[in-house]
Amino acid sequence: MIVSEESGPPAAQESPQPPPPGTLVVDASRGDRDRVGEFRGVAGPYWMLRPARGGSEWEASPERVRPATPAERLAARTARENARSRGEVA
Repeated sequence: MIVSEESGPPAAQESPQPPPPGTLVVDASRGDRDRVGEFRGVAGPYWMLRPARGGSEWEASPERVRPATPAERLAARTARENARSRGEVA
């Protein structure tokens, strides 16, 4: 006699742990130059990111966010400083 074991309902996929506020991350779902953002907080199922070069926050799905590479962090900080020198951001 063969006995099958029931595994039960599939486990819910957990969202990644949010990084500390201020961490630079990349939203892979965005293809524009503002895809590098500063993590600001959690709003429901989404993470709130602000473009590293300044601008309005956007909601990102945590599953589509990854840490920024050193090169991406440097480029984002340089873009922000250039925008600041032009008076576009404070």
